[in-house]
Amino acid sequence: MPSNTTPPDKIRIMFVCLGNICRSPLAHGVFRGLVAEAGLADRIEIASSGTGAWHIGEPADARMRQTAQKHGVSLDGLYAQQFTAEDLETFDHVFVMDKGNLHDVLFLDRDDRHGHKVRLFRELDPDPGDYQVPDPYYQGRFDHVYTLVERTARALLDRLVEEYDLRSV
Repeated sequence: MPSNTTPPDKIRIMFVCLGNICRSPLAHGVFRGLVAEAGLADRIEIASSGTGAWHIGEPADARMRQTAQKHGVSLDGLYAQQFTAEDLETFDHVFVMDKGNLHDVLFLDRDDRHGHKVRLFRELDPDPGDYQVPDPYYQGRFDHVYTLVERTARALLDRLVEEYDLRSV
């Protein structure tokens, strides 16, 4: 992550998966809860989207909502939207869930100006495995995905607090 001596008014974070109904809304909801718990909701803006347009306007997958709810995470108010090239301008950090999403997001960076903002989400996971969050849509394993996302979201928040010196805010 780039180092800033003066933090921006808001740090803008985007989580991206394929359809924005499973992994990225879960990351959005988990991270939103952690940010609120840390008292940083006024400093960090969170969004999520998908590289595909199949589910635009739909809530998260019912199985993911159930998994999130079981762990005390709300996905209320989150509806699928598609990632756009303009999002590369708007967001400070774009965290993608797998290598396919990484390819699709970087493809939108026609002038190669924003690649430094785009990373695999699990690069920050203390136990990154293959650096990808598996898509539970067909395989199930929603609880496994929750475990990966929650652990990585905590590491991400710690990293942002350090990087942007949010302790002193």
